This record gives sequence, structure tokens and C-alpha cells, in this order.
Amino acid sequence: MAAKTSKIFVNFARFCTARVLAFNCRRACSSYGQSSQSTVDSEEVFKFSELCNEFWNINGPFQALHTMNRIRVPLIRDALLQNIEGSRFVSKPLNEKNILDIGCGGGILCEPIARLGANVVGIDASEEAISVAQHHAKHDPEICGRLEYRCMTAEDLVEQTGGGFDAVIASEVIEHVSDQEFFVETCAKLTKPGGTLMFTTINRTIQSYLLAILAAEYVLNVVERGTHDWNKFVPDDELASLVIHNGFRIHTIQGLCYNPFTRVWSKFDDTSVNYALVAQKLDENS
Repeated sequence: MAAKTSKIFVNFARFCTARVLAFNCRRACSSYGQSSQSTVDSEEVFKFSELCNEFWNINGPFQALHTMNRIRVPLIRDALLQNIEGSRFVSKPLNEKNILDIGCGGGILCEPIARLGANVVGIDASEEAISVAQHHAKHDPEICGRLEYRCMTAEDLVEQTGGGFDAVIASEVIEHVSDQEFFVETCAKLTKPGGTLMFTTINRTIQSYLLAILAAEYVLNVVERGTHDWNKFVPDDELASLVIHNGFRIHTIQGLCYNPFTRVWSKFDDTSVNYALVAQKLDENS
């Protein structure tokens, strides 16, 4: 029993490591808060320069993010198509939908969404991440015409475009921002009325503290101590409140479970560790 429990902790810690690596990639150039809070750390930039080639190694440190696509891609697809009969069975169900992926990294989530027919914009504050994403997309002519990457923050994009996306995705980002309320407000501005907003993140619970902090950082020492800030984990009810405050109706809050033995994700009734929140922006006259 002890050996089985240890194996669960080890595999969860590996997932935590992937999350930390993804965060460090973003943190290298900027934080996803207000521009006055942005940071540039040359040491982190150097670390990322060595790591960026791992984005598309499906058995590497980002393996958990690759397998998470099996859950988050259908979630965003079904939310956008909820009122369109039979549309999910066509080859390009998201045809002509304009979708934004905030903190896109190397494009792990952008590419499968583009393959569903959507026009996708991926933004990231790391020039190296954007370079990797652009290079990888060039190898697939099916999506390269529908996929655009920009090195910028969400706040920059609001100033440039004012928003208007059919869907805005912030997957594994909000728990790392300097101002979560401002970040949700920014995501809301980028979403058009009737559009969809999706977050995936980690809850602030005893369970997440035991797994992501104690097990990963202090018991197994797989992740450097102090990597996670449990106080920045976002309870699902608090995130729902922020989203509703910014003019959205909650579509679903879905627990996510990472199986340490099969290394795949599945939907789960329990939201105490990982979860996804999907919401629809109300029309001004609603």
C-alpha cells in the first residue's frame, strides 16, 4: 500500500513539475498581470532557452499538458456548439470560430483547436515560446493558415483589439498571475457577448496542499521547495464569482483527474484538486 501511494505521489509530482516548467517559460519574460507588475529575469530566460525544445516531446516534461487536450479540447468544442444541432459530428465543427489561447506556450492546445476549423490566436509573453510554436505549426499546412502566434500579454491585446473572440482560453495560467481579479476582467473584455470563456486551474483545498505542496516539494523533493504558492490556487467558487461578476453565466465546473498509472486525464466529479470552468458571456440586453 505504501509503495502504491508513493507511486501516486511521484507521478503527481511529475505533473506538478510540468506545470512549473510551463510557468517558468512564461515567467521568463513577463508576468500575466498589469504591465506595471511585469518582470524580466535573465536567468529564467536562459533556463527557458534550454527547455523550449521540450514542448513537443510528448513523453517529456510537458506530457501531462499534451494528454490534458483529451479533456479541454472537447470541453471548449461542446461549449461553443451547445445550441447547434449535430455540429460536433462534422469534420470542422469550429469552422470560422475565432479563439484566443492566453499563455499558449509552444502551441500544445492551439494546434488541435485549429484542426477543428477554428481561427486561433495564441499569445505568450515569451518570445522563445512563440518561436517554437510558429516553427512547429509550419509543418502542418492544414492549420498554418488558421493559426497565428503573437508575443504579447492579454492586456496588450485588449489595448490593440478591444476583444471580440468567440472563445477565450486560459489553461493553467490564472494560478500564476499577480492579480487574478484583473486577469479575469481582461479575459472578459476579450470575449465577445455570447462567447465562451474557459479556465483550467488548481483548487485551493487541503487535498491540493497535500499533493502539490507537501508531497511534491517536501516529501519527494521532486519539485523545488517554494515553487508553488498554495495561497494563489483558486477555489472554484471564488473563480465562479469573479466570472459572474464580469458578466458571464457559468456553463459547467468540471473536475479533472490525472491517472498516474495510465498518465491520462479524465472527467471527475471531485473538483478539489484540478478543475475546468466554462462560462458564457451574457449579451448586453440579457
